[in-house]
Amino acid sequence: MEKVLNIAAHIAQEYFLEYGQQIDEMKLHKLMYFAQRESLIQNGEALFDAAFYGWKYGPVLKEIRSVYKDGSFVSIMPERFTKDCSMLLKKVLEKYAGKDSWSLSRLTHGEISWKNSRIGIPEKENSDNPMSLEDIMADAERIKARREMLKELGLA
Repeated sequence: MEKVLNIAAHIAQEYFLEYGQQIDEMKLHKLMYFAQRESLIQNGEALFDAAFYGWKYGPVLKEIRSVYKDGSFVSIMPERFTKDCSMLLKKVLEKYAGKDSWSLSRLTHGEISWKNSRIGIPEKENSDNPMSLEDIMADAERIKARREMLKELGLA
């Protein structure tokens, strides 16, 4: 299992190399969510051990929020990890990094895991309810089934 801040630093570094600008915090949280979901799809296990929380604009990792908020995130240099992890992150970045943060937010609002974490929370408020890994796995299974169906239809 990888360190959550190492994954985030890698995503931020790759984003900077591709787009020539620092990744905004909202986009980073969403890309981290998609990376976690993609790991569940491909490997059947979590990429990192950190809980997402169902905030009003989508999944948030408090570990990233705290280092982004205090300004120390920019100084974190990514460490090496496995080739499989690099390929997984490359796939996530290719699919989602070019989308704007608000589009990614809307995508996460369709996830079962986010919706379940928001039960009983007013729309305009953040939540301290963690998103369950089991619910994220359900989202992963739904995406995996959709990909298999599209592949069978020759559309993927």
